Amino acid sequence: MAAADGEPQAGTKEAEKPKIEPLRLPTPEEIRGQDIWNNCAVRSVVSGIMGGGLGLFMGLFLGALDNPLMQEEMSTKQQVIYTAKQMGRRSFSSAKTFAVMGLIFSAAECVVEKARAKHDTTNTVVAGCVTGGAISAKGGPKAACAGCAGFAAFSVLIERLFDRHD
Repeated sequence: MAAADGEPQAGTKEAEKPKIEPLRLPTPEEIRGQDIWNNCAVRSVVSGIMGGGLGLFMGLFLGALDNPLMQEEMSTKQQVIYTAKQMGRRSFSSAKTFAVMGLIFSAAECVVEKARAKHDTTNTVVAGCVTGGAISAKGGPKAACAGCAGFAAFSVLIERLFDRHD
């Protein structure tokens, strides 16, 4: 609203100012929760459990897509049994792999972050390298190096995609 001389009224200026919220301190429960979550062991175990859950569902889905080689010779009942067994095998294997991957990555990232006292992409690169190297170490040194480089690159790509660090 404008006054008779074209100037805005004083009441509208106050309405346009953003309200400043008072600073709210965290409660003791919130502080305890943050302290628990900042523990690398807790963070790693939770990541391992969540990774195992993701692997379980991925294994169930991918196991259902497997077709038996002798599909024409099998009855419907045999195909259903075969698919159920494949789903079970795949889900257990994927759950194990993703649980180990989540646990190692989270532990490495947390330890590096605490040691460096920084929260940046370097932590992600180191954690990715450790995880990739550890998972592919059974294949020998070349496989471990390739796993390190590949998983580190993948981790940085995902990091950039979600833009976690400022």
